[in-house]
Amino acid sequence: MADGVTGVVTLQPEEGEKVRGVAAGLGGDNELDQITRPELMEARRTGDVGLVHSWELVTSVDGPGTRMTMFMSGCPLRCQYCHNPDTFEMKTGSLEEVEDVVKRVKRYKPIFDASGGGLTISGGEALFQTAFTRRVLKEVHDAGIHTTIDTSGFLGARVRDEDLDNIDLVLLDVKAGDEKTYKEVTRRELQPTIDFGDRLSAANKPVWIRFVVVPDLTDSPENVQNVANIVARWPNNVERVEVLPFHNMGADKWRELGYPYTLEDTKPPAAEDVEAIRDVFRAKGFTVY
Repeated sequence: MADGVTGVVTLQPEEGEKVRGVAAGLGGDNELDQITRPELMEARRTGDVGLVHSWELVTSVDGPGTRMTMFMSGCPLRCQYCHNPDTFEMKTGSLEEVEDVVKRVKRYKPIFDASGGGLTISGGEALFQTAFTRRVLKEVHDAGIHTTIDTSGFLGARVRDEDLDNIDLVLLDVKAGDEKTYKEVTRRELQPTIDFGDRLSAANKPVWIRFVVVPDLTDSPENVQNVANIVARWPNNVERVEVLPFHNMGADKWRELGYPYTLEDTKPPAAEDVEAIRDVFRAKGFTVY
């Protein structure tokens, strides 16, 4: 149910209990209005349904042209600077069927065609609900719409070779350049990101790298150089590197959810410091923003 303050929807039915579609933001007449927990688990396993956190329609963000971005719930990482901590758990959003999602995206195809845009799946983590994401990407791509995933790469091993055929662009977040710093930032391991990046490079799949500059966390010269060295492994397919300054606009969400926010006193980096970090990637021959 929604808490009435943040609009967070929690779906935690007991075995056999009905999951009311109206509580999941679907409306009382939706065919998912009377689905049991076992049915829901099976539908999620097959990818028939997914838990979608939210949607945005924006220009020149999350890929080229005008993008419809679908934010999925669920993420294996716990990044200290995450501005969507309400996507960590599979508790927030609305249950959506593949057919309805594809239909919604297709309605914007004239806009995508005119602007060179398309669908971006983000999160949370785009690959967390793998079966659902896989099916949406295939159907949307088959419809002639440009597709992008925004991912940490941590779950890249879940992506099959045939899945890559349905992904036109990967926004790959390289959050740190060594295992110690990566674990401090995310509580997870760096190597899966490198492995996925290597695989994308071997497939010559277009990639935009994203790196967030957080003062006293990711901005040390050693860490920046390590990230640049990792990205330099993929000179054939990295089209651009986006160096993004930290902001704490997600702090309120952390507090509302009762999560400890470790960056409360951290200020955004100075513009000149961000530009100096961009120069490190430029020195490797990359187009940098």
